[in-house]
Amino acid sequence: MITRTLAVIAVGAAITATAAAGHPEITRAGLERALAPTFANLYVQQSHLLGIPGITTATIGAGASCDRGGPAVADTGAGPNWICMMSWTDDHGRHQDGKFEVTVKTDATYVAGGPSKIVGLATITDTHGHDVPNPVFEFDGVIDAGS
Repeated sequence: MITRTLAVIAVGAAITATAAAGHPEITRAGLERALAPTFANLYVQQSHLLGIPGITTATIGAGASCDRGGPAVADTGAGPNWICMMSWTDDHGRHQDGKFEVTVKTDATYVAGGPSKIVGLATITDTHGHDVPNPVFEFDGVIDAGS
């Protein structure tokens, strides 16, 4: 009976370890480190679509500050209640701040949507006159498991 109990405990520990390995810890710092460079890269892509030269991730200088559900909620874990304030320098050299609503999934992926007044509508008109998806209107990314 003791051998069977130990076997059950060992199987349970193995399942727990496997489950934990598949679900990395999601933290505020990890989300902030993932969100800002993803946004910056997509902002550069948007600038190219619009024919705006000279925009790089360095000139944008994007930063993020995130919070999950206010002061009474720990800034960890998956959920649809993350709010991230993004700051960056736009294509006219002006400082911008925008509130992005972020949904973080248990697999450490996220979907972020920004304010259309600042980042533009869901579609934009490229330099060839075509309506194309706006890369910074809504985007997804991955939080590094080591973050």
